[in-house]
Amino acid sequence: MSDTAEDSVTALPAAADPTVPTVLQTLRRLDSGPRGLTEDEADERLARFGVNTLPAHREVSWPRLVVRGLRDPFTAVLLCLGLVSAAVASWGTACVILLLVAVSCALRASGEHRADRSMAGLRGLVAGTATVLRRTERDAPPQAREIPVDDLVPGDVIRLGPGDLVPADVRLLRARGLTVQQAALTGESAPVAKEAAATARAGGFDPPQLCFQGSGVASGSATAVVVATGARTRFAAAHGRSDARREASAFDRSVHGVSWILIRFMLLTPPLVLMANAALRDRGLETLPFAVAVAVGLTPEMLPVIVTTCLARGAVQLARTHGVIVRRLPALHDLGAVDVLCLDKTGTLTQDRPVLDRALGPDGREDPEVLRWAAAHAWWSLQLADLPAPDALDEALLDAADEDELMSYDGVAALPFDPVRRLATAVVRTPGRLGSHTLVVKGAAETVLERCALAGEERARLLARAAEQADDGLRVLAVAVAECPARLRDYTPADEHGLTFRGFVTFTDALAPTAADALKALAGQGVTVKVLTGDHPGTAVRVCHDLDIAVPRNGVLTAGRIDRLDDTELAEAAARTTVFARCAPEHKARIAAALRAGGHTVGFLGDGVNDLPALRVADVGIAPRDAVAVVRERADVVLAEKDLTAIDHAVTAGRHSGGNIATYLRVTLSSNLGNVIAMLAAGLLLPFLPMLPAQVLAQNLCFDAAQLAFAYDRQPPRTLRRPTLLRPRDLLRFITGFGLLNAVADLATFGVLALALHGPDALDDQAVFHSGWFTENLLTQALVMFLLRAGRRRAEGRVPGPVGWAAAALTAVGLLLPLSPLGALLGLTPLPPLYYLLLAAVLALYAGGLMAVRAREGESVR
Repeated sequence: MSDTAEDSVTALPAAADPTVPTVLQTLRRLDSGPRGLTEDEADERLARFGVNTLPAHREVSWPRLVVRGLRDPFTAVLLCLGLVSAAVASWGTACVILLLVAVSCALRASGEHRADRSMAGLRGLVAGTATVLRRTERDAPPQAREIPVDDLVPGDVIRLGPGDLVPADVRLLRARGLTVQQAALTGESAPVAKEAAATARAGGFDPPQLCFQGSGVASGSATAVVVATGARTRFAAAHGRSDARREASAFDRSVHGVSWILIRFMLLTPPLVLMANAALRDRGLETLPFAVAVAVGLTPEMLPVIVTTCLARGAVQLARTHGVIVRRLPALHDLGAVDVLCLDKTGTLTQDRPVLDRALGPDGREDPEVLRWAAAHAWWSLQLADLPAPDALDEALLDAADEDELMSYDGVAALPFDPVRRLATAVVRTPGRLGSHTLVVKGAAETVLERCALAGEERARLLARAAEQADDGLRVLAVAVAECPARLRDYTPADEHGLTFRGFVTFTDALAPTAADALKALAGQGVTVKVLTGDHPGTAVRVCHDLDIAVPRNGVLTAGRIDRLDDTELAEAAARTTVFARCAPEHKARIAAALRAGGHTVGFLGDGVNDLPALRVADVGIAPRDAVAVVRERADVVLAEKDLTAIDHAVTAGRHSGGNIATYLRVTLSSNLGNVIAMLAAGLLLPFLPMLPAQVLAQNLCFDAAQLAFAYDRQPPRTLRRPTLLRPRDLLRFITGFGLLNAVADLATFGVLALALHGPDALDDQAVFHSGWFTENLLTQALVMFLLRAGRRRAEGRVPGPVGWAAAALTAVGLLLPLSPLGALLGLTPLPPLYYLLLAAVLALYAGGLMAVRAREGESVR
């Protein structure tokens, strides 16, 4: 084999130049021939190229997966704080933080381990044996024998028949009536016609002279030469692209952005506390435990638990009620953030079957006779050609026809469709016409019209009409007939001439029954649908119009135009485009990447191997249950059915979970920030620590326990009308505004303690100050929870939900703990009645401030 043969093996299937290699050129490049290889040549190539198996997938060990979890910046900072807490003997704080770190790493490792097992889904798509032509010596005749597919090499000549799985990427040498089922590769359920003749149609899985590993022979037979095996096949290449490191999803980007905000605050807080106390109060390292406690007080320690609980509850409910399986928990949040959904037309917007649109006579008017002839052709082709099942278009004709009229004809013979003639013929005996037969010919408009007795101008007019119908998104077949004397000898394609043109039958795609309602629901949730299809642009646009999907004047982009755009231009064009037609796998991936580059959160629905690159590029990959196994394993979300209604339910569940996570972060971070500011101010103003480390920990544990209610909250309907996405800048602005307001309330409490209480119960009494501020902190946190979340339920006339009850419980703890024996153990003491009256006034002003700031924020808490 030549040194360039290996290059030709990899280049041939992906050839995009206008000249496709002929059979002779292909055999020369592979240093092979129509009689196949000798055994010695096959052994040499097997040693050179390796066995014909998919690349082995190396699983990562559990310890390495756990260590990977520490790469998350928030988890890493929590670990550092936990170690520092242990170093300064704050064992309670250290144990809580380190436990949360362990849980977070374990959850992350479990998800990655599940994803690492996806390679097993590939094995069921590869054939076990193949029929190959081999020779013992160069001059010996070839012999057909079965060999394991692992032993196939480039240059082998194989035979394919009905039911065979294509064992490698092959170039057809000869084919007879060959159709190939490529659903495993493209997701399209209809078989695709293949032929050995070289054409200029290339790219993706469309070249008619090429068949790819993972596809199966639906009908016909062929002889082919192997051009690529193992890791060099298109199937393996598609999986390899999907196995590449995935870009950060919307959830990852949001969490990382929030984490770095917290990291900056947490790294800045302890040094500030230490320096301020050393400079103004002449305190040294004895304030280190307090400094660590302040940093921990800013940390949303329950974030991993809240996030996991919110997403897990949503995922369980989806699985139980709608059969939607969320394989990667963060994907549920991403679904809630999706504002662009990319999907194919076939099987999603349509039922993957055509229906009759109209039957038109030569004058362009409705003509029932055309339907009668076309249906008779379909019926007797099915009966006489021994087809396993009717063609999809023929089935649509039979559904629309009158069965009694079909039975009035007697079938004589049938010439089945083949890709070269692009038509089929049925010969029938018409009642009342003894001694004559009628040839009914049906097929592509241009090939049927070529065989009709028509003037040049008339033929051009009819071709223009067919092209107009096709541009309108319809599939068009021409119908013609010819009368001939009855005979006993066989009919052949040579009889298909001198025909009388009867008319056209046009077909449209049957719409999915739930698609229109689901699209309206998605639009109401702020989700824009983009249609990515390999079909003619007119076909896709027609479906969009039938489903009321708005397609602007410049809203259609074809693969040829996509190839001429760079990434920046494509990002701009993708934002205003609704239909992307004639798309190959690489186009789908580029479109998804361009939409993400434009700031969108992208969901992608796919079910074929050609969708794998786009599934990996999108923020969340979605696949139906009947998708190819490897696609299901690589998808983030698996649907019980390929139904947009299920996606609508999944988006709703994602927004509920994402809304609860966002509300938790806003409430806890704004409250924590206010407390930290107040602690820093108090540390500079007071001759003692404003709160003991044990009291800080107890306060945090009470607040954290109350915030578990956010995982069980139910978002109001109006918050589901737009994507739920955490934007770090918006979050920073929100927590800064509410945090400063919280700090003002804390400082007002200091004023109450300083001005209203005198003598031994004034600020000089550490126990009184600690108790007063402890109570005020828990009550303000409960007020934040109630007003910023549960209060909206009350305003809407609803019974307070879990958050409302949790806020009430937190209030009870704040009021009763200083009076209890446990409060004494924490260094707390009962407070005088006057304090509670003054605190009520402070809280009333604080509540008014909260309502005013919330109104200014435009109800941004979700």
